[in-house]
Amino acid sequence: MAQTPSTTPAPVTEQAFLAERQKFFAGFGNATLGAIIFIVILMLLMWIFLA
Repeated sequence: MAQTPSTTPAPVTEQAFLAERQKFFAGFGNATLGAIIFIVILMLLMWIFLA
């Protein structure tokens, strides 16, 4: 009789967990920095063209 496959995920090591968090926060930081740069450029262009 065949056993049903287990649906429990493999245990995550602390190093893998920390690596995943660092990868997430690096992406979040890059997205935040990109948004800030975009807003600053947008404000400068508005100041130039509307002044």
